[in-house]
This record gives sequence, C-alpha cells and structure tokens, in this order.
Amino acid sequence: MESRITIGQLAKATDTKAVTIRYYESAGLVSPVTRTEGGYRLYTDRERDRLIFIKRARLLGLSLEDVKSLLGLADDENAPCGQVDSIIHEQLERVRSRLKDLQQLERELDRLEQCCQADTVADCKIIESLSQ
Repeated sequence: MESRITIGQLAKATDTKAVTIRYYESAGLVSPVTRTEGGYRLYTDRERDRLIFIKRARLLGLSLEDVKSLLGLADDENAPCGQVDSIIHEQLERVRSRLKDLQQLERELDRLEQCCQADTVADCKIIESLSQ
C-alpha cells in the first residue's frame, strides 16, 4: 500500500503553501486520494509528483489552463507530443513578446534618466515628462 500524507506534509515536501494546494484542488489540477475520519485530506506520491510538475510549469510562466492541458497529456502516454510542443511554443512566443516590451520599457526609462540633470524637482525633466 502506498504511503499517505496530510496536506501539511505535502506542503512541506513540495515547498508549497496549503492554501495553494487547496486552490489547485479547486482548479482540478490535483486531488486528495481520500480523507481521514476527521476529514483531513490524504495524498500519495502521485499527488506530490503532480504538484512538483505544476510548480515547475508555473515557474515557466505557463497558465493554469496550459498546466491542466499538460497534465492531461502527461496522464495519457499515447497522446501526441505535438500538443505539448505547441503549448511550449506558444509560451515561448509570449515570453519573447514580453522581452521585446521590456526592452522598449528599458530604453524609455534610460531616456528619462538621461534627460534630467536638475538639482530640484521644480526643474526635473522626468517629472515634467510624466506630467504631460
């Protein structure tokens, strides 16, 4: 029989807050195997592994919808990998777009920083620029 752990133990084992685990449960990403007579959730290694998967996917910036899709694909060993590739490709494009936006933001902030050499706010070109 597989060992069963409480939500607190699962939280500690995966460095995830219990409230986050409950949120993932409500989103249908992970679920307790059973409950004790007192109503406490019990989890197995499978749920621990799913939670680690979710955390890693979230660190890549994937949405919960994408994570749910990836978990569904991971549960079906015969599913085509092309769907996984597509999810990752779309995320990569979103990251590249954000990087482009951040680079533009960096240039604008650099421009603002360079345009002001005033001693007082009354003469500050940054404040003037932001006020217009």
